[in-house]
Amino acid sequence: MDKKRILVVDDTPNNIHVLMNTLKGDYKVLAATSGEKALQMASAPDRPDIVLLDIMMPEMDGYEVISKLKDNPTTQNIPVIFITAMSEAEEEQKGLQMGAVDYITKPFNPSLVKSRVKNHLELKKHQDQLEKMVDARTKELMLLQEVTIESMATLAEYRDPETGGHINRTQNYVKHLAIHLSNLPKFKADLTDEVIRLLYVSAPLHDIGKVAIPDSILLKPGRLDDQEFERMKRHAVYGHEAIEASIDRLGKDSFLRFASEIAHAHHEKWDGSGYPQGLKGIEIPVSARLMAIADVYDALISKRVYKDPFSHEKAVAIINEGKGSHFDPDMVAVFNQIHEDFRKIALVYADHDEERRMLVEGVEDLKVLIAEDQEINAAFLKSQVASLGLSADIAENGKIAMAMMEKDFYMAVLTDIFMPEMDGYAVLEQVRRQYGKVPVIAVTAETESIDMEKAFRKGFDGYLDKPVKAVALAGVLGRYVQLKYA
Repeated sequence: MDKKRILVVDDTPNNIHVLMNTLKGDYKVLAATSGEKALQMASAPDRPDIVLLDIMMPEMDGYEVISKLKDNPTTQNIPVIFITAMSEAEEEQKGLQMGAVDYITKPFNPSLVKSRVKNHLELKKHQDQLEKMVDARTKELMLLQEVTIESMATLAEYRDPETGGHINRTQNYVKHLAIHLSNLPKFKADLTDEVIRLLYVSAPLHDIGKVAIPDSILLKPGRLDDQEFERMKRHAVYGHEAIEASIDRLGKDSFLRFASEIAHAHHEKWDGSGYPQGLKGIEIPVSARLMAIADVYDALISKRVYKDPFSHEKAVAIINEGKGSHFDPDMVAVFNQIHEDFRKIALVYADHDEERRMLVEGVEDLKVLIAEDQEINAAFLKSQVASLGLSADIAENGKIAMAMMEKDFYMAVLTDIFMPEMDGYAVLEQVRRQYGKVPVIAVTAETESIDMEKAFRKGFDGYLDKPVKAVALAGVLGRYVQLKYA
């Protein structure tokens, strides 16, 4: 059962027979007499661990086969040993350049064949182990980065009562806007996947400098006077200096470089009238230009002691008024394409009922995701959701639900507990890890296996018994959004 799989590819049956007899005692040997068949077998779920590939074959020769193997992410790491004739020495170099790891010559020397195969299987084993170690170390470093930033951002949360939901909302705005901007040639080089990840984890530090602002100013229950505002503006410098002190230790390529840019320049304006440096246009880092839109939008839709929350429509209008003066015009153009996603993010992380009521006005497609493996139950639950004025998508299991959440936005997840592939507990865990405060409601008829107390202890935001009644559903979802037909 543990034998390695060897795929022999040769159009000459006698060659296959010799190699199979040589290797079958130690390995499971498969055979293909054409390049097309070899590619099919190499891509199968039980793919080979190594391929012995003849060069000279009709229709599709060995060079074309290895080229296709290396172009396919599924098969590109399978070691390939070329089978050559003694007269084909010049071709061996070409094969090695195309990605082959070795070659064996005809007529075959059984002991040499065994040694070459064994050596390359051992080498591949060590390479795989090294890759796993590197991957584990990379994940550890990424987690360390995130924890470091979260710890620093927590300091700001302790001092500033407005930063709780604000942090979650703004980092998601930044990520969402950056992803869409990355499709434009102008931003493609600056906004790689890794940069977007770092922007997302760095965004919570944009107001870290507020820890140096006196309580009399930071916690003042009203508008600041001119002198107080000038002092408040210093938070951009304080935050930059604090982060730069860490960068001096870690190096200029530190993961904190974007946090430094954002903290320092997110109040700069496109026309140069911002602070603290008066930067203009593309002098402002891309990261800070992103945060400027995210920060202003969130300030507008948020409740403050000195103002009520603005509607989403008014916030969008104000962002557009600042196009080319306050904000990068190209970023505003993309914001206009996706501003409804900003609204939905704000709904998930809203701090106050007033904010939710303002945000939900005008929303036509607030959706709930239903993770339920029983078709009848899913259809019934969808009808109950519809009775509240919401729409719903159905996922047959938790794994499908998570894939759907990557492509669309849902204001809540209703999940069955007992499902194949990924159950409700795993759904809850992954939603919390990837989507923070998106409400997750447990739905189950298995009352002997889970009760309301257990559901809340696990971290669910609500609990519903099957069959779900509209009034109970309204009671749970109504905490997060004003329902149209409750």
